Amino acid sequence: MTYCVGILLRDGLILMSDTRTNAGIDNISTYRKMHVLADADDRLILCMSAGNLSVTQHVLGQLAEGLPPLLADEQPRKIHHVPSMFRAAQLVGEAVMVAGRELKPALEEAGVSSGISLLVGGRIGDGPLKLFLVYDAGNFIECGADTPFLQIGATAYGKPILDRAMTYDSPLDEAVKVALLSFDGTIRSDLSVGLPFDMVVMPADPARPVIRRRIESDDAYFADLSRRWSMLLNESRATIPDPPFLNGAAT
Repeated sequence: MTYCVGILLRDGLILMSDTRTNAGIDNISTYRKMHVLADADDRLILCMSAGNLSVTQHVLGQLAEGLPPLLADEQPRKIHHVPSMFRAAQLVGEAVMVAGRELKPALEEAGVSSGISLLVGGRIGDGPLKLFLVYDAGNFIECGADTPFLQIGATAYGKPILDRAMTYDSPLDEAVKVALLSFDGTIRSDLSVGLPFDMVVMPADPARPVIRRRIESDDAYFADLSRRWSMLLNESRATIPDPPFLNGAAT
């Protein structure tokens, strides 16, 4: 299992993923879930993955080599050539469909889960930052301002803090804190998700630098954030009045 979250705000885009893979309690390892699809002067496009690792790698391999051209005399279609983020998500979805046709029948016959899901985010040229969720069938949806985040993998434990604290107008630094709290809540309740985390922060202003960071198990800021959050939760819980219907109840 894994956990990945993308947050699209007025001020920028945050992408964060864990690195744990789990093929049984005796086969747990680390694998990067954040993949760079294109990194050039005119574009930065990243993809985060959850689900079957072999199917994911098949999709990434197709995208790296290029999908077959639509016409015989054309070049393979690559992320580096698409004119917009919508077309990038469309190409990723097509690669997912091709991988499904080629791999899933044998995997399903063997009783192996073959599903995957992908978060694709970034920017092309002077266009706006975009974030898409690509489903296992190859179709996709775009992240919007009403719910400015998308998740894949073990989403349940990290979603409550995002629902309560995240809005499209949230400042970028506050949103990074909330994203880290979302991961902190997840790793406390789901052993299939774990450190290190990979994080990329892309400001909406193209003149500002992109921040790329790996948060290791000994990261001082994350450890302090986790400790403070636990303390504040307990302090806040203690200030809430006791249930009045328990007063005088029989023991």
